[in-house]
Amino acid sequence: MSCYASILAENPYFSRYPRGFSKILTKKKQERIVLKIRNLESGYGKLKVLKHVSMHVDAGEIVTIIGANGAGKTTLLSTISGLLKVNSGEMVFEGTSICGLPPAKIPALGCVMVPEGRQVFATMSVEENLILGGHVIQKQGKKVLRELLDHQYQLFPILKERRTQLAGTLSGGEQQMLAMGRALMSSPSLVMMDEPSTGLAPLIVREIFEVIERLRDEGNTVLLVEQNAKAALSIADRGYVLETGKVIVQGPAEDLLANADVQRAYLGRERIEN
Repeated sequence: MSCYASILAENPYFSRYPRGFSKILTKKKQERIVLKIRNLESGYGKLKVLKHVSMHVDAGEIVTIIGANGAGKTTLLSTISGLLKVNSGEMVFEGTSICGLPPAKIPALGCVMVPEGRQVFATMSVEENLILGGHVIQKQGKKVLRELLDHQYQLFPILKERRTQLAGTLSGGEQQMLAMGRALMSSPSLVMMDEPSTGLAPLIVREIFEVIERLRDEGNTVLLVEQNAKAALSIADRGYVLETGKVIVQGPAEDLLANADVQRAYLGRERIEN
């Protein structure tokens, strides 16, 4: 058993029924704040990366974080996930403060991350990877687990075809789909995605972003970190621009797409005109 699987098996927080499971049965968008961050500061040791970051994510929307390399995008997701210490500020998820919580507890509350680089379990099959992601609901019975598996196979038909194949033999695009499906197997209230388009061919990127849109249309909530700003803003409801650890611009995605400074810095004026 892998180290990660051992943590899941031994962690009591993973026995509770996931809050987001009802989204499989009901797709109604709920108007509530899922995640609220206020004046957040964090970093690596003495290196302060995030500086007074404030933002929120409402239920049923896609919120994207864009910015250049080193802007603090991944640091933000790592801090929300509990992998980095909060130096100051507040993070409230579904009405519960998650500042200082151990990383193993946060997914059990319904907040999961699809990491950059996929990080699938290469020596396990596709279906074993998915089942591992659904560990939080295994105690609810095989019927619930099967419903979640079937849902992932509907989202990603190629995974059903490859379900007995070792994850390490999948293409980059297929591994990205598997990483997304594994996160969704816990039926979370919030899915955070870190650079899902990295290293993928344009056709696969388009397919991945279509799936993200579909997730939102089904009532899921997505916090998307993406360097492909144009693609991210084209599917997002709202966006935040991070620069050197600070939010410098925020607003509806269509406003950011039309913002001259955002076009010049992150989109390329010639690209936005095409």
